[in-house]
Amino acid sequence: MLQLSSDESFHFEILRTLSLSVAEGADLGEVLVAAQQIKSSDFESYYQAFNSLAEHVDRQGRALDGDKYPASFRAMRLKAASYFRAADFFLHGDWEDPRIDSLWEKQTKAFDDALPLMVSPGRRTTLESRDGKFRIPAIFYSTGKPGRHPTILMCNGFDGSQEEMFHIFGRAALDRGYNVLTYEGPGQPTVRREQDMGFIPDWERVVSPVVDYAVSLDEVDPKAIGSIGYSLGGYLASRAAAFEPRIAAVGAIDGVYDFGDTFISPLPPIVKQWLADGKRQDVNDVFAQAVADPSTPTGIRWAVQQGRWSFKADDFFDFFTLVQQYTLDGVADKIKQPLFVGDAELDQFFPGQAQKLADAATSSSNKVLHRFKAANGAGEHCSVGAAVYQNQILYDWFEDVFNGKS
Repeated sequence: MLQLSSDESFHFEILRTLSLSVAEGADLGEVLVAAQQIKSSDFESYYQAFNSLAEHVDRQGRALDGDKYPASFRAMRLKAASYFRAADFFLHGDWEDPRIDSLWEKQTKAFDDALPLMVSPGRRTTLESRDGKFRIPAIFYSTGKPGRHPTILMCNGFDGSQEEMFHIFGRAALDRGYNVLTYEGPGQPTVRREQDMGFIPDWERVVSPVVDYAVSLDEVDPKAIGSIGYSLGGYLASRAAAFEPRIAAVGAIDGVYDFGDTFISPLPPIVKQWLADGKRQDVNDVFAQAVADPSTPTGIRWAVQQGRWSFKADDFFDFFTLVQQYTLDGVADKIKQPLFVGDAELDQFFPGQAQKLADAATSSSNKVLHRFKAANGAGEHCSVGAAVYQNQILYDWFEDVFNGKS
């Protein structure tokens, strides 16, 4: 694939933003212009390039008369939201950085401006966890057709928002006559900011209230509720399905069996030993040095900073301890529903994880492991950049499941 940056991590994130163009989330030309301004390994240059673009598109959109030009206004506001999210992406190393909150306020405002103007207008709601310990922000998009219809629940992963899910999966589901219900739980962007909560491994605590809400809606067929998890969401959605029988089918894009192992396995033996021995200071020192060293690969510097922030870990030692809880060992065999496991050929984050999930889900009534190939432009993590093709494969599978054909 053509490289969009000499920095592998920046290349992937630029491609990720470009991929949103399939559903009004970006324009190719302006993203490529912004990409030219980004310097390898320079997080601040990434922020500056996308913030400048976001502010420009934000001004353009706000200057439009939304009553007179609703489609144009909607498209501009959706793009602005995407670019503000991109500007925020590499900033989480300093929790006190005010841009973490200000950029999110701007992306939320822009997306909210677009919601009522969508072909299927979105309705925001806030749900309560059953134990009352956290709230779950969600957006419901109805087909707008009479009667009850299949509904797809959608959650993002380690670093993404429910707004992004509209562009990746939501619009395609609506085009196929499905309702869409996106949501976020602890550790994900809105909950982390507004409720100061990091990730939790028992994701059924998030999903069951979402299902409760879905079955309360007149538009929803309670026997045809699917669930899609994206990236780390492949673990989250799979874990929840093992404990939530009202979910009829699960799509793990891509499959994740042991999220903790993806962080622990690459560590040098001495660091693994320090973790096992509880040598907190040694672990913290080595990662503090790595993050401060500009020669450390961007992906490593970003991942441990994002990990600390999203897990709300006091230090690097705590993050590497917490992340080990995120495994489907002893859980995957409890997934009884049909399960679609995506496996991107060149996945740089979770290689081998999809196969492990597929192998372990021994009780699934209909298990498919689909290998997305680089030759089809679908080999990147989560097949980023191949949304039309990926959605064709995934939603055709859901259609067959809902219609009882598989």
